[in-house]
Amino acid sequence: MTFREPTDNHAADVRDLIALCPQLDRNSLYCALLLCSDFADTCVLAERAGEVVGWLATYRRPREPSTLFIWQIAVHPEVRNTGVGKGLIVSALNRPSCESVRHIEATVTLSNTASKLLFAGVARDLRAPIRQAVRFDRDIHLKGEHESEYTIAIGPIVRSTSPASMPSGLRSHCLNKETTMTDRSAPDGGDEFAIFNHLESEVRSYARRFPVVFARARGAQLFARDGTAYLDFLMGCSSLNYGHNPPELKAALADYIASDGITHGLDLYNEAKEAFLQEFHETILMPRKLDYVMQFPGPTGANAVEAALKLARKITGRPNIIAFTNGFHGVTLGALSCTGNGYHRAAAGQLLGGVTRLPYDDYLGSAVDTADYFDHLLSDPSSGVDAPAAVIVETVQGEGGLNVAGTAWLQKVAAIARRHGALLIIDDIQAGVGRTDAFFSFEAAGLRPDIVTMAKSISGYGLPMALVLIDRQLDKWQPGEHNGTFRGNCHAFVTARAALENFWRTGSLAASVEKKGNLLKNRLEQIAQKYDPSRVSAKGRGMMRGIDLKFGEVAGKVIIAAFQNGLILEAAGPKDEVVKCLPPLVIGEDQLSQGLDILEYAIDSVIGNRPITAA
Repeated sequence: MTFREPTDNHAADVRDLIALCPQLDRNSLYCALLLCSDFADTCVLAERAGEVVGWLATYRRPREPSTLFIWQIAVHPEVRNTGVGKGLIVSALNRPSCESVRHIEATVTLSNTASKLLFAGVARDLRAPIRQAVRFDRDIHLKGEHESEYTIAIGPIVRSTSPASMPSGLRSHCLNKETTMTDRSAPDGGDEFAIFNHLESEVRSYARRFPVVFARARGAQLFARDGTAYLDFLMGCSSLNYGHNPPELKAALADYIASDGITHGLDLYNEAKEAFLQEFHETILMPRKLDYVMQFPGPTGANAVEAALKLARKITGRPNIIAFTNGFHGVTLGALSCTGNGYHRAAAGQLLGGVTRLPYDDYLGSAVDTADYFDHLLSDPSSGVDAPAAVIVETVQGEGGLNVAGTAWLQKVAAIARRHGALLIIDDIQAGVGRTDAFFSFEAAGLRPDIVTMAKSISGYGLPMALVLIDRQLDKWQPGEHNGTFRGNCHAFVTARAALENFWRTGSLAASVEKKGNLLKNRLEQIAQKYDPSRVSAKGRGMMRGIDLKFGEVAGKVIIAAFQNGLILEAAGPKDEVVKCLPPLVIGEDQLSQGLDILEYAIDSVIGNRPITAA
């Protein structure tokens, strides 16, 4: 592929190319011919085997010479989604006349997903910020005759005269070099993943879908070692609800470390834990009239679940636990007994007992109330179901496929548990800390669980920390009955307190999450409505939502296609058939929309017969 200025001789070729692009009108055709003949220095042609396959028209306003405005871009259908669009833009930037350019602008309509993804990819490769704002309003400027036009602004761009020091995405076009997901090399020419492949266990999983070495992270973005930016809708599987490196938490932790604060405290009294306990009590528990004591087990969600199960059995003297289909509570043996996923259960290598599995809400279809079934089993002395110590349930099943329990069902389950002398354990490890609007996922149902398990985003910074909330009357532990060497991670206490102080003392975050959760819901439903509902459907709650594609193979292809366009997602559900979106709660609406554009394009590329990557 070569890129160069057009001449009069190319006018007919450009005319034919524009005719293949139905979004360009006859006026575009006339202007293209004029530019070829008289304004060639504002245009770029892409040629393959002597044929014109791409066309770009740009200009620089005399009053803003540092901004390159992209007026039109056309790419032959046969070479779309192969990088020609980016190549045209990069070729324009590399002209001597554009050495002073530090910004790129263009206008697009919101329905033009391909162009939005193209410019997002250019910004990612240039390591430059991208912004979007209304330029010409449909009703005010265009009198309802055309969609609103939005300005896409990229910049400032950090330029270099040396190709070797340019951003890798820019350099690859300059050198006409292509890389693929499966053929990436380290700077010294070696295998970029050699250390991982040689020294790390085969148990790793996420890395197999996202084969790049990540180096930095900020807000909603992860940055690969080569500087490429990715929007992160995985967020440590909801461990980073406030985004990567939130500045308020980073400053609190840096100050604490600089003052020689205690790092490891076991369960000794210390100021970091004291400050967290007080903040959690005053900011979270008191306003909700919840009288819980706090237990710090080993710093994982599975350990919190193990502690909750052990305590419930100790209090009631009963061994049986009620858990639900598609529940996921961890992979240590006790927690794994409550987990439904067959793949994870099989890894135990032994029988997993002490748990009775019952159908979750809507598991048997909307015509069957599984809470009534639950009540009937416990009320019948010949059902074969032993009286349980506890019922453990997720209000939204994250790993189970974003299944949402209805309010009435949850209230019934809570009442049944109490009527039969069982404790109610809410596993809020993934759905809590604001992921489903309120701080706790059970608030909307008006529940008062006996025990609540928390982990993931409770530290706010990705630092290991778990928390078990226990009704004060049920705190029957004896000293040291459930412990763990790293139950006193003081750095996590510091960031957890700072998160509560900065994000939860007022209701502003919850209100913002509700608004963005509705945006996420509406957009996912719009995507799903394009397809047969038996093949594609939206599901979830709050900012814990996704698209059910019915087959794991299809969802996997969508995740790969999204990654190729700069978005990181994960799969959930019994067959990994649900593409799950867990953006940070603090994400801006522009970035949220950009990520959903990429997801929509990825779904279209897999089941709508579009090419996999954007132009």
